Amino acid sequence: MPQPVESFVAELDAQCRKALERIAAGTARPPGPDITVVRLLRLALKNEIEATECAAGWIAGTREIDVKLALARQAGDEAKHFKLIEKRLEELGERPGGFEPGPASPMLEYLRALSTTVERVAAGQFTREALALVRNDEFIRFCAAHGDDVTAALYRDVIQPDERHHHELGRRLLLRLATGDAEQEAARRVSRRTLELADELQEIARMKMGVSCAPGC
Repeated sequence: MPQPVESFVAELDAQCRKALERIAAGTARPPGPDITVVRLLRLALKNEIEATECAAGWIAGTREIDVKLALARQAGDEAKHFKLIEKRLEELGERPGGFEPGPASPMLEYLRALSTTVERVAAGQFTREALALVRNDEFIRFCAAHGDDVTAALYRDVIQPDERHHHELGRRLLLRLATGDAEQEAARRVSRRTLELADELQEIARMKMGVSCAPGC
């Protein structure tokens, strides 16, 4: 017998929060001496364009109308974030239009491979957006500590409310989708793997580049 869906989502949320506490502790480590707001915003551009591609790429293969619309809203929000960050980089002296996304990240490759709606909602909206909230909170503190109140306000007042909306929408969708044993097990599996992958990639970034507080998407 599957768990009652309300208790399942509460359990998934608790497991997610526990992992996010560990990731948040890693995000809060002092970054390398050459890490600046500009450098972290460049990394944010890749995160935002990949989040846009991921949400948009799932729309055609999703049958449920409410999920299609949620993905469309998310794709639009992430594209908006990209343009806002790009504009902020120009204000900070960066060359306009100089962004090149490069190859897909392991996170994007993993998410793209998910084939069911419940997997996509659990990994993308519910888990990845919760991860973005944690990372963005630390990035806001980093910006404030470095005297960049404009970038901190952009994230606090515009980007974070969107990410919170995506996460909460993912929660509501899971309450409708994760009603059977198979769906609940799939949601557990992909949520756990998304967090594991985020942890692994964060440690690689810290070791290779000294980056510990890159914003999410």
